[in-house]
Amino acid sequence: MTAPSGMMHWIQSFLEAQAAELDAATNTQLAYARDLKDFADWLDRRKIHFLDADRTTIENYLISCEAEGLAVSTRARRLSAIKQLYRFAFEEGWRSDNPAVQIKGPGKPKRLPKTLSVEDVDRLLHAARTHGRDTARNTCLMELLYATGMRVTELVSLPIAAARGNPQMLLVRGKGGKERMVPLSAAALNAISDWLDVRDTAEDLAKRKGIPASKFLFPSRSKDGHLTRHRFFALIKELAVAAGISPERVTPHTIRHAFATHLLAGGADLRAIQTMLGHADLATTEIYTHVLDDRLKDLVLTHHPLSKKRTT
Repeated sequence: MTAPSGMMHWIQSFLEAQAAELDAATNTQLAYARDLKDFADWLDRRKIHFLDADRTTIENYLISCEAEGLAVSTRARRLSAIKQLYRFAFEEGWRSDNPAVQIKGPGKPKRLPKTLSVEDVDRLLHAARTHGRDTARNTCLMELLYATGMRVTELVSLPIAAARGNPQMLLVRGKGGKERMVPLSAAALNAISDWLDVRDTAEDLAKRKGIPASKFLFPSRSKDGHLTRHRFFALIKELAVAAGISPERVTPHTIRHAFATHLLAGGADLRAIQTMLGHADLATTEIYTHVLDDRLKDLVLTHHPLSKKRTT
């Protein structure tokens, strides 16, 4: 097949294939588009086309990214996007090789996830129940997040159908369109029930005004029709302040980490946690064991009699 002439057409064709064949998430698609456009702009300034770039060219681009001070994670993501673009080009017959296939990424440093204590989460949940006007919605959001460990996009885009009928398990659509079932706690079920009462009343009033019913559990007037990631991020910060916790310590992701860490500390099986988090690789989940390793070490150093200095 003849390759497109313009580099933007390469990117567009690649993204369309990702959307059609892999059902790539919108956020993933946007990240690919940004990274590949940056690479295309860098090549264009050097009068080089995707068709002509070789391994050395790509490595020089990555060196320039490092010189700009880009984070290791950003450079690794850009290389991943480039590799996938050229794999697509090879499969389409646009190129006879993949010049990026043997390039090794910078490697992400293994950092322990920041997490919150059980007491911190209790204070956040209390703030959700008592702070602001939308307490039923906020409580439902927070209880679901902590009970399931969902990613923020998975949470805000939950369909209303998933919450109907007092479900004991929630069907979550994750990255790449993969679905998984996560159990619901009694507190989460109560929060869903309370929120549905408020939500359905508001929906009935909207219908009388000719406004069509929303298909989302957390509807809003946003372009997507549901509560946005940015609004939920801001809400988390507001609840942190109301709970007397530094807002720098609290994000949707730290609550996801708290869900996993608290389950593991309570004796849950690592593979069960992997399934509930939607991790494709168990190694991603295993990082939580390091968080517990540090806590156990502190516990021993603080309380074990042999760790205390003997006085004579």
